[in-house]
Amino acid sequence: MSDNDFDFDLFVIGTGPGGEGAAMQARKGGLRVGIAERYRQIGGGCTHWGTIPSKALRYTITNTMNVLKNPIFRELGIHTTPTMEQLRRGTAEIIAKQVTMRQSFYDRNSVPIYFGHARFVDDHTVEIENGETIRSKAFVISTGTRPYRPPEVDFDHPRIFDSDTILDLPEKPGSITIYGAGVIGTEYASMFRNIGVKINLVNTRGKLLEFLDDEIVDALSYHLRDQGVVIRHNETFDRIEGQDDGVVLHLQSGKQIKTDVLLWANGRTGNTDDLGLEAIGLVPNKRGQLDVDEQFQTAREHIYAVGDVIGYPSLASAAYTQGRAAGMHVLGRKDGNLRVKDLPTGIYTSPEISSVGQTERELTENRIPYEVGQSQFKSLARAQIMGTTVGMLKILFHRETLKILGVHCFGANASEIVHIGQAVMDSEDLTLEYFVETTFNYPTMAEAYRVAALNGYNRLF
Repeated sequence: MSDNDFDFDLFVIGTGPGGEGAAMQARKGGLRVGIAERYRQIGGGCTHWGTIPSKALRYTITNTMNVLKNPIFRELGIHTTPTMEQLRRGTAEIIAKQVTMRQSFYDRNSVPIYFGHARFVDDHTVEIENGETIRSKAFVISTGTRPYRPPEVDFDHPRIFDSDTILDLPEKPGSITIYGAGVIGTEYASMFRNIGVKINLVNTRGKLLEFLDDEIVDALSYHLRDQGVVIRHNETFDRIEGQDDGVVLHLQSGKQIKTDVLLWANGRTGNTDDLGLEAIGLVPNKRGQLDVDEQFQTAREHIYAVGDVIGYPSLASAAYTQGRAAGMHVLGRKDGNLRVKDLPTGIYTSPEISSVGQTERELTENRIPYEVGQSQFKSLARAQIMGTTVGMLKILFHRETLKILGVHCFGANASEIVHIGQAVMDSEDLTLEYFVETTFNYPTMAEAYRVAALNGYNRLF
């Protein structure tokens, strides 16, 4: 077929970070690109239900509670409790700014947006629900995920929420049970505890966030408990009973937990069930996710999938990078164009967590001779000034070459601080000595790198 037989060289389904990254990369490379969005506004789950609204709410809660706890305001007699509506008020404005900004990307790059649900008709054709048919040489599926909703749980009950609906919580409850202690569960546990809600965090596994460094996990567990969060490990729900005055979680262990509301935060499902995948021979896994290769190609090599719909790591930052990588592959740039495996984690608990590279557990299993350099935030002048002394920075480095192997941070600004270590870790030339020899601004949180590097250097013999 000639190019004239197609409306586009690449057609993208979904305008979240993955879809945007693919569309912009391909368009900058000179391809004809179109994109479909099933909702009334672009931006996907990241902008409307996940990353942006939850982090905006967290920021508002953190700042508000810091002010209210300030001794000066107490002396002035300011004692108030903000409502959920007040705490949410700024979120809509931030979402609107994000939508306007992202719309401008498509407008100025002449990428048309087709509003409506897209379904595959055949290998090179999708139909938009308004009846419009579009033919494209290649496709990127970036439809994201939604909270997994087991059929036996009554999500229509006014006291039972998932991670999408919890953002519309009408008023602050006295207590919440959070079922599922993954990233979303622990973030919400931390957030609601900060406004004085009693929290039961029910974990189906043996420890929190097992993919993180063990020491960071221990620190998170300690500080959640120190803040008053009750954590229950190795539990599985039997049934959830919504009542007029609360929700009772019945666990298979025989325990019963009653709180004002319940947040279901256990698992997500890929948005693939109404894409017409049967027409192109693609079969998602039991979680509704699509399998892809190193280049983000599905079993049909002209059809790519990126972002949460392919599973781990399910991060907005990773989705954007994956989308760009898929766009580059469509353009003929095959390998090594992006650091798609060099992904930092950012977990917005209080304090927040971020890491990049290998953990101590992984290095030990792989028998790599490493050493550790640590800096406690309580010793940093900037942390003392800001009153954010909880936390630490840990640098893992090779004993002989001094190459950085991993950076793990727990505390204020962790998701920003980690990128300094990421840059040095990815450098061909730089080692731990960079941090020892470099002058950092004083007082700063970044100064933790010099302290940690000297601490690690002193362990060598």
